[in-house]
Amino acid sequence: MIETRTNKDLAVDQVALAPVVDALCRAATANFAPDGRVTLPSREAVIGVVEDLRAVLFPGYFGTSDLHDESLHYFVGATLARALRVLEEQICRGLAFTNRHELSTCKHCCEAAAAITKGLLARLPDIRRLCASDVEAAYEGDPALQSRDEAIFAYPGIFAVTNQRLAHALHVLGVPLIPRIITEHAHTLTGIDIHPGARIGARFFIDHGTGVVIGETAVIGDNVRLYQGVTLGAKSFPLDAQGKPIKGIDRHPVVEDDVVVYAGATILGRITIGEGSSIGGNVWLTHGVPAGSRVTQAEVRDSRYDSGGGI
Repeated sequence: MIETRTNKDLAVDQVALAPVVDALCRAATANFAPDGRVTLPSREAVIGVVEDLRAVLFPGYFGTSDLHDESLHYFVGATLARALRVLEEQICRGLAFTNRHELSTCKHCCEAAAAITKGLLARLPDIRRLCASDVEAAYEGDPALQSRDEAIFAYPGIFAVTNQRLAHALHVLGVPLIPRIITEHAHTLTGIDIHPGARIGARFFIDHGTGVVIGETAVIGDNVRLYQGVTLGAKSFPLDAQGKPIKGIDRHPVVEDDVVVYAGATILGRITIGEGSSIGGNVWLTHGVPAGSRVTQAEVRDSRYDSGGGI
């Protein structure tokens, strides 16, 4: 039997709905600009920009696949122009929202967004070089990989690191909100969580990838390889006088060149993993190790490298 709701039932619902709507709207107005409006960056637009930039960094692999010498310059130029136009608008929105300015009248926000967008444009050749080095590291480091094309098309580590390199450039240029949208989009799709603030050198390879976490102030050198489930995290969070975490301090590991960290390893705190070291699977490490170290679970249990600690 299908129940029919009466006008009286609907009236009761409206009575219950009104105070909840009022409460939610009152809470939301804290985010509004002085003109009574809120204009946030569009997550969908930002993701669209990233896909366009990926098509520019790897033309023919993403976006239009039927490219040749005559059409390549047109495709790259047109795609890049579209992406940067949209990105400039989203950066302006992010700046206005963060500073609680009216979007329509914030001349400073628009000028800053234009300068930042030009700054990213200038960095794209270097980002392309780094991304190409990541693909090369994947091809040389994974015997299961049949071609470099396969890494670009299919490897989650390449996807996540490409997103992070774009997000990091925007992060360094002072863009709010948008860098985190970019890396969290990759996190959602791959299970790889890399903060935009992390500094990552060339030829970086994350094999398999799921469950990898790299914190905001982590520094990773050249030719570093991580396997699934690795955490480069913070050991503790210093608090201010009000008991709130102090932001902006270095609290994540420094991993020097040519280091390999195997599956499930957890490395915490502002410690240094020396050049050429190998950190074994499921190791819990809160003390730095010198160059050329080979750290295993047995050595950690013997307190040769670690004295405990926690997140």
